[in-house]
Amino acid sequence: MRVAFATGEGFDKAAFKREFDGVAGTFRMEWDAIEAAAPARVLLMVSRFGHCLNDLLFRQATGNLNIEIPAIVSNHRDFEALARSYDIPFHHLPVTPANKAEQEARLLEIVAETSSSLVVLARYMQVLSNDLCRALDGRAINIHHSFLPSFKGAKPYHQAYDRGVKLIGATAHYVTPDLDEGPIIDQDVGRADHSLAPDDLVSVGRDIEAVVLARALRLHVERRVMLAGRRTVIFR
Repeated sequence: MRVAFATGEGFDKAAFKREFDGVAGTFRMEWDAIEAAAPARVLLMVSRFGHCLNDLLFRQATGNLNIEIPAIVSNHRDFEALARSYDIPFHHLPVTPANKAEQEARLLEIVAETSSSLVVLARYMQVLSNDLCRALDGRAINIHHSFLPSFKGAKPYHQAYDRGVKLIGATAHYVTPDLDEGPIIDQDVGRADHSLAPDDLVSVGRDIEAVVLARALRLHVERRVMLAGRRTVIFR
């Protein structure tokens, strides 16, 4: 259940929580109360494709997303200048097989230090370890093209072009140890035809990815997503 209500002057949030705890205990409820106007603190991660990162930064800066971005983490330095232009701390954590565990531990430290309630993989092209996925359970969102599992590996759009696909899509989902198979939050598609070259398909796909990720992020921070096993229930 999701209930939204307006409060008048003199509303005592602490007293409300204290009194409702008794009701919740009677019915063995798990519950929480948040102030909808308070922006969520969201840490962004990116690698070398910046379309989703740039879109989220612009939406936040123009008031389109009710979030704060306390940090950007990347395994490359490509978007350090972009982060600086928004006055957001940038953390460069290059990942190798030898230092993966160390860098993931540092990432969790940054999440804690920044009091981030959510981590968004805005085209972060590293596979997270099972331990990290479990540590971020329910509070990490990923975005990817929807050609999986048909077109895996390098250049999926070129593979799709060779097969003459007619739909291009994107999926935003919660991160789990099952790679790209977490509970789906939002999806969308666009039409494709023979007139589009591989680079055109990439451009269409990136636009869809940016929109779908922003939509999924908004749904999460507005507490409209309820996890139900491997599925989600979305309150519109």
